Amino acid sequence: MKAFVTGGTGYTGGALCTRLAEQGHQVRALARKTSKTDQLRDRGIEIIFGDVRDIDSLRPAMKDVDVLFHLAALYRQAGFPEHIYHDIHVKGTENMLQVALEEGVKRFIHCSTIGVLGHISNPPANEETPYNPGDIYQITKMEGEKLALRYFREKNLPVTVIRPAAIYGPGDMRMLKLFRSIAKGRFVILGSGETTYHQVYIDDLITGFLLGAEKDVAIGQIYIIGGEEYVTLNQLTTMIAHDLGVSPPKLHLPVKPFQWLGSLVESVCIPLRIEPPIHRRRVDFFTKSRAFDISRAKRDLGYQPQYDLKTGIHLTAQWYRERGYLN
Repeated sequence: MKAFVTGGTGYTGGALCTRLAEQGHQVRALARKTSKTDQLRDRGIEIIFGDVRDIDSLRPAMKDVDVLFHLAALYRQAGFPEHIYHDIHVKGTENMLQVALEEGVKRFIHCSTIGVLGHISNPPANEETPYNPGDIYQITKMEGEKLALRYFREKNLPVTVIRPAAIYGPGDMRMLKLFRSIAKGRFVILGSGETTYHQVYIDDLITGFLLGAEKDVAIGQIYIIGGEEYVTLNQLTTMIAHDLGVSPPKLHLPVKPFQWLGSLVESVCIPLRIEPPIHRRRVDFFTKSRAFDISRAKRDLGYQPQYDLKTGIHLTAQWYRERGYLN
């Protein structure tokens, strides 16, 4: 199989490229010229320089491709105007879909996010739960997902949409702040801590992508790929603390003042392109539930998570420890 991966220089895309190469597939990754590509090259992965916003740069990259994994995305960062999210998640996705159609790509695996469903008021949610995005990242990811499904319905492009839960594992740096603050006894829970959180270990997610590409039943479908269990924030922070050998966080503070403060700080920092020390999205972590039913992926794809949350937390913490990140 000849596979093409966008977002290959990111955490998830790099893990996907590695698994594909280990399985003996020919792998091609799209990268910008400013991206670090040495690790991918060392694994025998062909690098094509381009940008999802530049349709002409995509055509040579998709020649003779069997399966396309579209993972490229702009994660939430301060200072980026909203149109850039649209340019990458919507227009960039449309460019990918159009060239894939022109080149006769056999399978198009589109990486979306569980964030398109927003706060889950009656957990667990599933693939039929109505859209409810809460910010520009989630809104534009929803629009990109809808585009991909429209290309399936109207143009018969064999699309499958994968919605990952919160991704974690060795090598992931987004969870480091949580682990480190718990390790140092500085983590404060806003609110009750009874909102739910659903994660997926990186290896399980990659398996989900590959199953989505292999199974014909997946064409035209959406799949939530998550771990076997979801937990409350109180449970999650306690599990992390126990693995780190420290006391679980006990301090709880009211949410409302931090929501107000987050809005104020954003209004000052974002025009200056400074990452706000506190912002509404960070407060959302404490107030918005994320809990999902993964039974469709199990039934259709044979997906079965191999890493329970306790094991995943241990392996992630071990990776942080070995590199001195928790000091």
